[in-house]
Amino acid sequence: MSPPLSVVIAARDEAEGLPGLLADLATAPALVREVLVVDGGSTDATPRLAALAGAMVLHQGGGRGGQLAAGVAGSTAPWLLLLHADVRLPPGWAEALAAAIGGGASTAWAFRLRIAGNDPALRLVELAVALRSRWRQLPYGDQGLLLARRLHDAAGGIAPLPLMEDLEFVQRLRPLARIGLLAPALRVNGRRWRRLGVWQTMLANARLRRDWRRGTPVEQLAARYYGAAPQGAYQKAQRR
Repeated sequence: MSPPLSVVIAARDEAEGLPGLLADLATAPALVREVLVVDGGSTDATPRLAALAGAMVLHQGGGRGGQLAAGVAGSTAPWLLLLHADVRLPPGWAEALAAAIGGGASTAWAFRLRIAGNDPALRLVELAVALRSRWRQLPYGDQGLLLARRLHDAAGGIAPLPLMEDLEFVQRLRPLARIGLLAPALRVNGRRWRRLGVWQTMLANARLRRDWRRGTPVEQLAARYYGAAPQGAYQKAQRR
C-alpha cells in the first residue's frame, strides 16, 4: 500500500533548521508518501536544501496560510501533517502518527509543545499550552496538525491568511471533529521567546489574539507582528 501521509511544511529562511526536520521525516518511508516544502520567499538556501533532501518545493507568498493551502492543494495522500519549518519531530513520532491514523478519520491531532530553551518560564508556557489544547481543543500551528484530507476539506481548508490562519481553521474544525493531543512533544525553536522575553512574548501574543477577535484585519496584525520581528523569526508568528 502507498504511504498514507503527505507532509506540508511552511518555510522561509529556515536553511539552518529545515534539514534536521527533513531528516526526521526521512526515517519513516512507510508512513510518509511525500514532503512538500512551500517557500514564502527565502533569501537563504532553504529551497535548495529542501530539494536536495528530496522534498517537492513550491513557492507561495502572502503568509503562512497561503503556503499551507498551496501545499495541501499540491499533495496527494489521504492524510495531512501540517508543520512549520522550525520544528523537530520527537522520538516515537512515527509510531504515534501511525496509531492516530489507524484510529480513523473522525479525530484530528496536534503534538504537545516543547520550546527549546532552559528558562523555567518556558515550562509554564508549555503546561498552559497542553491544558488549552486538551481541554479547549485549541492547538496552534506550531504544534503541528494531523488530520484526514476529507476532514480538512469538510472544514473548508486552510484560509490564505498572513496571520491567525491556524486559529481560524481550528475554530472551523472543532465542530466537525475532536482534536486530540499526541503524547510526543514537538520541539520548536525558542528564538522569539529569547529575543522578546517569555512574559513579553506572552503579552504580545495575547494582544494579537484579542485584537483579532475584536475584528482587526489580519493584514494589520501581520504588519504589526512582522514589522517587529527580524526576518529569521518569520516562522514564529504564534499567539502564545
